[in-house]
Amino acid sequence: MTVTMQVTADATIEALLDAEQARFLQSHPRSAAAWQEGQTHFLFGGPSHWMRRWAGGFPVYVDQAQGARIRDIDGREYVDFCLGDTGGMCGHTPAPVLQATQRQLARGTTMMLPTEDSLWVGQELTRRFGLPYWTLTTSATDANRGAIRIARMITGRTKVLVFSGCYHGGVEEAHVEIRDGKIGLRNMIHPNGVNHAAVSKVVEFNDLAALEAALADGDVACVLTEPIMTNFGMIPPADGFHTALRELTRRTGTVLVIDETHTLSSGPGGYTALHGLEPDILVAGKAIAGGIPAAVFGLTQEIAERVWAIVPRVNPRIRQSAHLGIGGTLAGNALTVATMRAVLEEVLTPANYQHMIGLASKLADDARAIIDANRLPWHVTQVGARAEIMFMPSPPKSGADVIAGRRANLETLLHAFYMNEGILVTPFHTMFLICPATEAVDVARHAEVFARFVALLQQAKVI
Repeated sequence: MTVTMQVTADATIEALLDAEQARFLQSHPRSAAAWQEGQTHFLFGGPSHWMRRWAGGFPVYVDQAQGARIRDIDGREYVDFCLGDTGGMCGHTPAPVLQATQRQLARGTTMMLPTEDSLWVGQELTRRFGLPYWTLTTSATDANRGAIRIARMITGRTKVLVFSGCYHGGVEEAHVEIRDGKIGLRNMIHPNGVNHAAVSKVVEFNDLAALEAALADGDVACVLTEPIMTNFGMIPPADGFHTALRELTRRTGTVLVIDETHTLSSGPGGYTALHGLEPDILVAGKAIAGGIPAAVFGLTQEIAERVWAIVPRVNPRIRQSAHLGIGGTLAGNALTVATMRAVLEEVLTPANYQHMIGLASKLADDARAIIDANRLPWHVTQVGARAEIMFMPSPPKSGADVIAGRRANLETLLHAFYMNEGILVTPFHTMFLICPATEAVDVARHAEVFARFVALLQQAKVI
């Protein structure tokens, strides 16, 4: 496509987006009014500034969420493939979580004391993921921060290596990317006085030569990575990447932290168990307590013993234990632990994963069939119960590939069109997640709406 043709196509896409946002405003008057009122109370309009990022121009205000469906205050219903950007992967208000929550609410929510449910949860985490020692936090951000602190503590090193295009929550060390050959802050994040050069290193995913060079200096405490990158458009690992990553981190004495917050969609033990990975520390968040804020991180025997060598588990000579600088009074609270047990015991089961992954495969296959039938230079990537449509010919190998080939305006148009047609997808990219309550009719509905989106673009002559 020539530059002139691209400029014309982009202008047309902007006009189509204006039309979709006007349609959205007309059909969502109560949500629009609520959003206006929210501007008077909240810094960026909603309780979380993330909530402003929906493509309709404002978010819908939810009246009720049940299973794989959401109904807003304007009375409109949606098939939900966003599922709280993974936090709702169990579905909205699954019965086991509701029952566990109600039982625990009547018995106490947060006491900074353990309950017997925690014994079951710890045993189950070890069984699923293979790491023997666990800590609970209130978010994956906190879990990643805990993992980083431990890595620095036991190695004496300062830097954290991440891959360009990554996302690991509000971890400051991960707010970096490579753009135009230079290292800077990612995702329009503004500088806040942190010297990222002192605390971070960043290389492209799948670039083993760059990884080896970055680790050779001996100043990296840990590599923090997803097993497959999911937040910049899905970037699969190249053949042999994880084997080489593990060998390089071991050779250089670098702690390997694998963040399974999104790739928990791969199966009961996440991508790690499915593919036999060997992290030193594993992090999982968002979905693990059925929507109640929670995350976990687990340590190998070796890493735990290195921690205990610095901070003994029991020291009879002192009455107060050392503060590790992680966690908090709400971490591991009784309500969270009760819901986590319900999720692990009754919701994220092998049978439910089989259902979820089967429907994700059907959604991905349907989308591929539409792409192929219309000879479009797009592709679909699937990771367990998660799939993504990307407006690029083939899966990217790195964040640089995404930057070079991504059509962000087309993604935004799809999101707005889908919302008007009663489908929610993750608003930051075109990623779909299946929950146990998702039905075949929901997947069929997506195929029909996706086909009409393609027809809209063809009629407008932008593809």
